[in-house]
Amino acid sequence: MATARSMADIYEANRQVCKYVHSTSKGHEAIQIATGIQLLPCDFVSPYYRDDSLLLSLGFTPYQLMLQLLAKADDPFSGGRSYYAHPNNKNADKPHIIHQSSATGMQAIPATGLAQGVQYLETHLPDFLKKGNSYENPVVLCSFGDYSITEGEVSEALQFAVLKQLPIIYLVQDNEWGISATVPEGRAMNAFEFAEGFKGLHRVKVDGSVFEHAYGVMNYAVNYVRRERKPVLVHATVPLLNHHTSGVRKEFYRTQEDLDKHAAQDPFIKLRKFLGQSGITETEIQNIEKSAQDEVREAFEKAKNANDPSPKSVNDHVFAETSIKLEAGTRNPEDGEKIMMVDAALHAIDELMQQHQECILYGQDVGKRLGGVFRETATLAEKYGEHRVFNTAIQEAYIIGSTAGLSALGLKPIVEVQFGDYIYPGLNQLISEIAKSNYLTNGKFPVSMILRVPVGAYGGGGPYHSACVESILLSIKGIKVCYPSNAADIKGLMKAAYYDPNPVIMLEHKGLYWSKVAGTEDAKTIEPDKEYILPLGKANIVLKADKEKISNGESVCIITYGMGVYWAKAASKDFESQIEIVDLRTLYPLDETLVFSTVKKHGKCLVLTEEQQTNSFAEALAHRISHSCFQHLDAPVEVLGALDLPAVPINLLLEKEMLPGVEKTKERIRQLLNS
Repeated sequence: MATARSMADIYEANRQVCKYVHSTSKGHEAIQIATGIQLLPCDFVSPYYRDDSLLLSLGFTPYQLMLQLLAKADDPFSGGRSYYAHPNNKNADKPHIIHQSSATGMQAIPATGLAQGVQYLETHLPDFLKKGNSYENPVVLCSFGDYSITEGEVSEALQFAVLKQLPIIYLVQDNEWGISATVPEGRAMNAFEFAEGFKGLHRVKVDGSVFEHAYGVMNYAVNYVRRERKPVLVHATVPLLNHHTSGVRKEFYRTQEDLDKHAAQDPFIKLRKFLGQSGITETEIQNIEKSAQDEVREAFEKAKNANDPSPKSVNDHVFAETSIKLEAGTRNPEDGEKIMMVDAALHAIDELMQQHQECILYGQDVGKRLGGVFRETATLAEKYGEHRVFNTAIQEAYIIGSTAGLSALGLKPIVEVQFGDYIYPGLNQLISEIAKSNYLTNGKFPVSMILRVPVGAYGGGGPYHSACVESILLSIKGIKVCYPSNAADIKGLMKAAYYDPNPVIMLEHKGLYWSKVAGTEDAKTIEPDKEYILPLGKANIVLKADKEKISNGESVCIITYGMGVYWAKAASKDFESQIEIVDLRTLYPLDETLVFSTVKKHGKCLVLTEEQQTNSFAEALAHRISHSCFQHLDAPVEVLGALDLPAVPINLLLEKEMLPGVEKTKERIRQLLNS
């Protein structure tokens, strides 16, 4: 505690040096230290940004923490990329810590995913679960402030934890402040009261400023979860003795009366008094304090003089390296049968689940009773059990964010959001937790997962079941996005996505699933064999133009994907041998080599998309093509997308009018050929 207090003091005394925004645990030290010293290397911890005392008690040194404070190259957590007290750890001598973000309460979902994974390994793959030296069961600890409880995603995590009875401790540190918001302004109840609504969540409360009380309660909580394998919430009241952060000063918004009230509950003074009453002399206490101050001062000077990261390292660890580089297996077996796209995806997952016992699949309605609203997971729960293929509640954030915890344990989750229109509640987890994990942990925790998202308009699906969402997803860095247009591609890409150590989103056009839309019969293909795999980032020429037409400048290339492939094919029938069609298949990584070489060959290009056109991926791609192929172009690059409407209307005539379709594609081709 003396070390943590000395660190807070030296940071405050050196504000010009400690220029990056940070928080400290001043006032929270007792509950944090009482927690950390009881955890084992087999455990898992998800701290929050005020938990530097917790990190000290886990065994991290002041110097290690200061390297992150000052964003130095040897910062063991992120190499100078993330804030102070945003740790991660994969070393065996301490509890594992996955990527921690600043987003308030968001760590509750990945941490609960860790507990979900621990329970799965313990029950079904016990040889894969690391236990303590005396065979202690691992526990997961998720720490956050009381105002986090008001976040909806915390409720999703608590709901799942009690539903599945997961081995997790939620430690809530309540200092009665949410930055500048007081209790009456921001919450109707505290975390202990809130937890009463979650049936099956054991709850305890403690004065977290009194070390001996905090130690006793945390000892009870840790042992309860180790033994009972059930969730518990600990509500600890603590004072806030420092600023919210170094950038939001306490004197900006707190009265002297409030500051005095919190100072009266200082855990450092209380522990000092307790030690004196327990037979520790004042001299011994002062020696402890001086020793801590000396260590902190020395560590701070050393950290100040440490090297900054090389600017050249800024692009490191955006993605983990994938082993899938080449197309393999047989795409068109001689004895193969044609198969629908929806079944090809199903068979790919079936084959993966046969091979890999760590593969699990969950989401809304994907379980045994229905097998997906498109029957895209039919029979899988019957084959592999409801522990491997199961339904979740309507919790897009949990479905997506929990994969971070499961992936860290070596499991491979395939999850599904039911329609592209409903991905938005999960974007916070996708952006804050999943996409940033590998980059901000210096490559220690890539999130290996597949997210399946049915998309696209057809047949009057209407405004909440028809969206294409690729531009939104492609604006997120750190994820990969596939958009297959036929059965063979979806099977090959699904296999590649499984073996990719990064998060991969599979956008699956529901209008192509069964080839029910006129002109999409070619979405059915011969089913590739079990070994077939198609690397991400490889586009395909699905229709070639005649060489003579190309030489005479009488050709156009169409760059497209998904349903656009079939609009382009249908339109090309009016322009015999003049159209070359590139199916992108993967939108990120993008096969720029094939795209640019094709455009340079033809000199005229149409980028065709189903998305609303303005500010879309297609328009951005058109710019890249123009920039890279400018000297080879005979006309400006054209883009054709859907009308810029807020949603897809349900009426079939209105839906058709909104979408590009075949006739609009033909008209744009004519304009290009005549330009």
